[in-house]
Amino acid sequence: MALKSYQPTSAGRRHQTGYTFEEITKSRPEKSLTKCVKQDAGRNNQGKLSVRHRGGGARKIIRILDFKRDKIGIPGKIAAIEYDPHRSARIALVFYIDGEKRYILAPQGLKVGETILTAPEAELKPGNCLPLRSMPSGTLVHNLELEPGRGGKLVRSAGAAAQLMAKEGDYALIRLPSGEMRRIRIDCYATVGAVGNEEHQTLSIGKAGRRRNMGWRPQVRGSAMTPRDHPHGGGEGRTPIGMPGPKTPWGKPALGFKTRQSKPSDKLIVKRRK
Repeated sequence: MALKSYQPTSAGRRHQTGYTFEEITKSRPEKSLTKCVKQDAGRNNQGKLSVRHRGGGARKIIRILDFKRDKIGIPGKIAAIEYDPHRSARIALVFYIDGEKRYILAPQGLKVGETILTAPEAELKPGNCLPLRSMPSGTLVHNLELEPGRGGKLVRSAGAAAQLMAKEGDYALIRLPSGEMRRIRIDCYATVGAVGNEEHQTLSIGKAGRRRNMGWRPQVRGSAMTPRDHPHGGGEGRTPIGMPGPKTPWGKPALGFKTRQSKPSDKLIVKRRK
């Protein structure tokens, strides 16, 4: 995977970079593994706005990915590496020997024509999926399950990888990309290797219009709003916020205020990321 720069024909083009797509081997998605959904960016199941600054953007077709990797003992062959507009990582099209086709996240080093397998006795190579109990300490993994059989929930973005640090009893100690140390049951499955497209973090968007095409709408400073729209708004000219500490648009503290709800899995966190 590599990035390309553009001729500076405008101010927006001057520092803009893009993908070369040299690793892509198939331009159109597998039709049986796609679906079209109504655009509802930033809205919940009631149609109410729940996330600001979302909407518009280019129309995208959703690719249905296999995060569960539940084809135990059935080998599959990598048929293509494809682009997915809904995620930063690349995806791989797998043809299983029983005739089924599925998409998976494409790890670093996976090539077209290679064979992958989901099984406790599978070889330790990128793309294979094994339970944590079958992996040695130090193994880099992605698409990691939190509960056995529920599918991969962690480490799915471009370039990300978690590391298996140790195994003790019924739990394995995992270091996540954020630096958090967490215990996960050794019966949980994970895919070997790091997620591909590792240079995604160095991509320069370059101009606002490209950001709009990605589905992001403009953000406005609270101090530039009216008092009815934001607690920081109002006043003549540039004024301070006029209150102890910055606030969210709904009047909640914005810095240092913990918003994470306590969860039953909190007791499995050994070391926080901060």
